[in-house]
Amino acid sequence: MRKDYHSPVLSVKHLSVKFHVGNQTVEALKGISFNLYPNEIVALVGESGSGKSVTCYSIMKLLPKYASVSGKITLNSQKTKIENLLKEDEETLRSIRGNTISMVFQEPSAVLNPLLTIGDQIMETILAHQKVSKEKAKEIAIASMRKAHIPEPERRFYQYPHELSGGLKQRVVIAIAIANNLEILLADEPTTALDVTVSAQILKLFKHLKEDLNLSILLITHDLGVVAEIADRVLVIYKGEIVEEGDVFDIFDNPKHPYTKKLLASRPTISDII
Repeated sequence: MRKDYHSPVLSVKHLSVKFHVGNQTVEALKGISFNLYPNEIVALVGESGSGKSVTCYSIMKLLPKYASVSGKITLNSQKTKIENLLKEDEETLRSIRGNTISMVFQEPSAVLNPLLTIGDQIMETILAHQKVSKEKAKEIAIASMRKAHIPEPERRFYQYPHELSGGLKQRVVIAIAIANNLEILLADEPTTALDVTVSAQILKLFKHLKEDLNLSILLITHDLGVVAEIADRVLVIYKGEIVEEGDVFDIFDNPKHPYTKKLLASRPTISDII
């Protein structure tokens, strides 16, 4: 379904990122611009090293100190309005991360604390952003687990990460991300570490979350095939530049850039994905 868009909830303008390591400088992003609108899933597609993850880390302002960043990232959500995230101090950013904007990473085991129960980790982010009692935080946490389609959330609440499968761990990370009435979700290759069946389930979950919670989602992937069923728009990034942008139907039916055509030629068929 094609959409009519109004004001973007997130606007990235002329974003450039350079990494300075020793005497070398690597230009990771070369002035990219794009918008993310309310209640849509945008897929940022490209091969490894194209600048996909750097884009997410720039939005969250989580790049290392040896990175230099220029450009403008405007947040215009219902909760928060910020002219340029790149110029905000750490205190302001902490109030936004996990609250207005959250990020789901490739490997959930690297994100979850092995020494804390699942419930404690979800409650931690709730108590950081909401003035509620621990009893209320537990109630919100279990509700968030249900939204992430975690079975038996009351029992899983007391388990530790090592007791869960890879797919359940990723659902826990998603539950943490959405616990505080989230508006924007950045998903950085969220299905890379999962098998095909579980990957399809996680992608369907993102679609449900967009519809049920009115989320705006930026989905990072190297494979155009995985976005066939859930993306509204596609941004194709190559060597730090967005080379093509369009409605998901346009990209699949009428790709214009040679790199997009190459990606499409290498993807699994739709019947393989579903």
